[in-house]
Amino acid sequence: MLDIATLLAHSKDLDLVVRHVLAGLGHGLHAGRERGAGVEFSEYRAYAPGDEWRRVDWKLLARNDRYYVREAERDSHVAVWFWLDASASMSEASHRYAQVSKLAYARAVIACLAAVAQRQGDAFGLLIAQHDSIDYTPASRGPRQLQRIMARLNQTTAGGALPNSETIRSHLHFARAPSMVFAIGDFLEPQSATEEALLRLRRMQHDVRALCLRTEAEVKADFSENMTYCDPEMPQYWVAFDRNAKDVYLQKAQAHFEQLRANCRRADIPYLEACIEDDPTKTIRAFLRKARPV
Repeated sequence: MLDIATLLAHSKDLDLVVRHVLAGLGHGLHAGRERGAGVEFSEYRAYAPGDEWRRVDWKLLARNDRYYVREAERDSHVAVWFWLDASASMSEASHRYAQVSKLAYARAVIACLAAVAQRQGDAFGLLIAQHDSIDYTPASRGPRQLQRIMARLNQTTAGGALPNSETIRSHLHFARAPSMVFAIGDFLEPQSATEEALLRLRRMQHDVRALCLRTEAEVKADFSENMTYCDPEMPQYWVAFDRNAKDVYLQKAQAHFEQLRANCRRADIPYLEACIEDDPTKTIRAFLRKARPV
């Protein structure tokens, strides 16, 4: 089995990541299709890892010596949206795996979730927040949409700051119909416009879920005392991490993320924290299982 460093080192080819992760996943985004009497057969498609064996057409296997799955479900008409923080802070890389950044990890997670949405027959779209603006890929269905999303993710590099509240509000029209919104970022900004928008979407009765990505070094304040660091979104500020600075950092970080968890809990937003050194399959599985807030 590929380890996380090897897997995400090849993230320029997200197809590799998707195939690897989905082989061990087997979960849907939601109970999005209706089954049982009265549901009409729609089509066959090739078997994919994670499909239920009871849906394999064994007679067709005998005739063609290939596995096919019967698609006999109706769409639930739930649109799925992926909200990606691609601001400069997402360029932060793991100290253990230098080639793995927060953005690389986030892109891999979204690519896998998009592949699951495509498998379920859902419409899905992408919003990328960076450089004080939002790049918007409208929701659609099918394999071509998955390729569009994968290509856009491959082209995305971390840069700039997150957009302000006014800019984000102007894009909230994307969620007119009942939607699921998977928001992925590092959520470093206190009371950010992104958090405000997610709370607003939840009040609009959309199913909103948040995945907060951090590095092991950020969690433990495991930074070298022989170096100075700057916020990539505020390069004018530099800090040296001596013992006192680390203690202050840990206290502020703990308070910040406790507040974030509390805000999500009050808004009934399932919230998950993960390190980018974690196995992405386990992170995605935990993210999908989050049926209620922590």
